[in-house]
Amino acid sequence: MSRRHRAEKREILPDPVFGDLILSKFMNNIMLAGKKSIAEKIVYGALEMLDAKAANENFDDETDTDGKGEGSKGLKVFHRALKKVRPQVEVRSRRVGGATYQVPVEVRNDRAQALAIRWIIDAARARSENTMVERLAGELLDAANDRGTAVKKRDDTHKMAEANKAFAHYRW
Repeated sequence: MSRRHRAEKREILPDPVFGDLILSKFMNNIMLAGKKSIAEKIVYGALEMLDAKAANENFDDETDTDGKGEGSKGLKVFHRALKKVRPQVEVRSRRVGGATYQVPVEVRNDRAQALAIRWIIDAARARSENTMVERLAGELLDAANDRGTAVKKRDDTHKMAEANKAFAHYRW
């Protein structure tokens, strides 16, 4: 890890269909072995499936992150799911005098988004549906409705931070 300067952030292009940066980051995380076209098929297929599944549910209270107010119902469900999975606090290991403490710290915005994306993808890959499109759509719908493995992961992280609240004075 270099101590001279921070690594510069790479510029990410928005996805071609919706023009959404967060969706583009999500696709890049889904992608395995550089196969971006397959990742796009998976994500767009899941969003189409969410359009069909979420047609009878009310997700209109959410606004898009870019403020345009346009987009499919599946995209709104996607953003709602990410918002629900984002952690507020996490524990970081801190070594003090020979003992290691789990110190609760607030999560930065970009890290919270990265954790939410990672947890949703891991939970989707662990599901038992036949195709990745079905798994991802199911996990996103579960997360938007405050259930599922990714939301459980967030709750476990919050419980761990709450249990170690006594060590908060070791925060750096």
